[in-house]
Amino acid sequence: MEKWYVAAKKADFEAWGRMFGISPVLARILRNRDLTEEGQVRRFLQGTLEDCYSPWLLKDMDRAVTELLGAVSEGRHVRVIGDYDVDGICSSYILTKGLQLLGARVDTAIPHRIHDGYGLNDSLIQEAARDGVGMIVTCDNGIAAAPQIELAGSWGIKVIVTDHHEVPFVSERAEDTGEEVRRELLPPALAVIDPKQEQCGYPFSGICGGVVAFKVMGALAERTGSRELGEAMGEFLEFAALATVCDVMELRDENRILVKEGLKRLRNTDNQGLRALMEVNGIEPERLTAYHLGFVLGPCLNATGRLDTARRALELLQSGAKSDAMSAARELKDLNDSRKNLTLSGVEQAEIYIREHQLERDKVLVVFLPEVHESLAGIIAGRVRERYNHPVFILTRGEEGVKGSGRSVEGYHMYDAMTEVKGYFTRFGGHAMAAGLSMRKEDIEALRGELNRNCRLCEEDFVPRVHIDVPMPLVYADEELAGELELLEPFGVGNPKPLFAQKELIFQAGVRMGANKSFARFKVKTPEGAVKQLVYFGDLERFDSFLDEKYGSGSAGQLYAGCGEFPLSVVYQLGKNTYRGRTELQFVLQHYC
Repeated sequence: MEKWYVAAKKADFEAWGRMFGISPVLARILRNRDLTEEGQVRRFLQGTLEDCYSPWLLKDMDRAVTELLGAVSEGRHVRVIGDYDVDGICSSYILTKGLQLLGARVDTAIPHRIHDGYGLNDSLIQEAARDGVGMIVTCDNGIAAAPQIELAGSWGIKVIVTDHHEVPFVSERAEDTGEEVRRELLPPALAVIDPKQEQCGYPFSGICGGVVAFKVMGALAERTGSRELGEAMGEFLEFAALATVCDVMELRDENRILVKEGLKRLRNTDNQGLRALMEVNGIEPERLTAYHLGFVLGPCLNATGRLDTARRALELLQSGAKSDAMSAARELKDLNDSRKNLTLSGVEQAEIYIREHQLERDKVLVVFLPEVHESLAGIIAGRVRERYNHPVFILTRGEEGVKGSGRSVEGYHMYDAMTEVKGYFTRFGGHAMAAGLSMRKEDIEALRGELNRNCRLCEEDFVPRVHIDVPMPLVYADEELAGELELLEPFGVGNPKPLFAQKELIFQAGVRMGANKSFARFKVKTPEGAVKQLVYFGDLERFDSFLDEKYGSGSAGQLYAGCGEFPLSVVYQLGKNTYRGRTELQFVLQHYC
């Protein structure tokens, strides 16, 4: 059962409305996004790239730029080493092309998920040494690769780290106070650019690896005055926006501006690979939204790193000819379709495992699925987390031992929790909401036990919370307000679509819709006597069961027969739906009780 909360944050909504030309309803929603000052509201509604932070505020940026320009001028072989997800692919694209435009002798290596695992490893360093590489630049990885960076140094290879993940640490007792303090374990690189560092003065640490790479290129463009690199920053913005959404960064502060401006460019992108990927997925570029980045384009790029090699995704983005791009895009879409089927099967196996091993009462779910492809562990963990609202680790059989991914819930810092039991891992890394790991099979049960003993969450923390922005009758919602809500876009983590609520709607009829009859349209009557339509894209089986439990067996059947008279309170979203050239107001049911 969910708990519904109505936001009660206070501000002078009328004054904000007059100042920014918005309704008090929109002003209230902005306050619910934790905006408290007029300057914050202005930046949220009207912010431009000029409002983004200077790249020079990132610790070690000056040193990194100096060393990179030195490598270019000396003709050293530079190798960019990224990651196999969208963020790593986009970061690699930005750094590689940017350095090429400066005349660098540069190439790219992306680890193979199965054979190499995440980030730097000894074999990648050895390969770089054999190839005569003089400098390695990491992106979206490297902060936890101190041994590999030491190895590179022993062969005379300089390393610059650009990353955004949590910095490894050890807990120690301070000699003067006796209190437990953290000591960061930074890798021995020439420069470490990661906004998560304690000594980094960057104002917003919630940027992804793609944005860090974007900032590096911005600093290089500023230092060199390169016209070519300056012109390329617009394209790099597209990839920074794509990476931000796909790496599930919060769309607030600087991220919101970067994604908003990046989407404007993406709708007219010159990148053949992105245009082809939109075409094969039936996306009209002018209607591209953050949803398409996170749930259509991103999964296609991710699928190569999961089921094949992420180099294919990078090659798509680097395509020069449309024919090559279309061929590669079709392959990526086919791979993603295959990934979807495998994911569904993996989620079913996870739910069977949880039931058979009686894990329903565990605070932290540790699920071992040896036959599931290790590349799908993260996606499956996310789906299981959504189902149970608990922290979840999905473990699979790797080439050596066990590999896995974790997805967390609000209030459970996954990386910190793993650091407390790091003795069970041969390798791990991540951040508050997600992590990856390697370990021995024989330690799985011990890990499960200790994670659960250490978990400080209580039962109440596992109850899903629904945060309602404004209680508002359906009859008050109109097209003008729906249009005004578009000022809040792009929507995503940290800036969700607003939620409204109304009590005692009478559900009178329902029609199952879609090719698989997987969603429905309901006719409801408001307390004022108005008749409205609600669309529901959620779990229809669960909705029908709820109706039968609340009003008696057969109630759902009555509703679909048009004979319903069932009062429900609802939480809904308001928007516009355009179909066959016609735009109409749309109420989307999200929650019910």
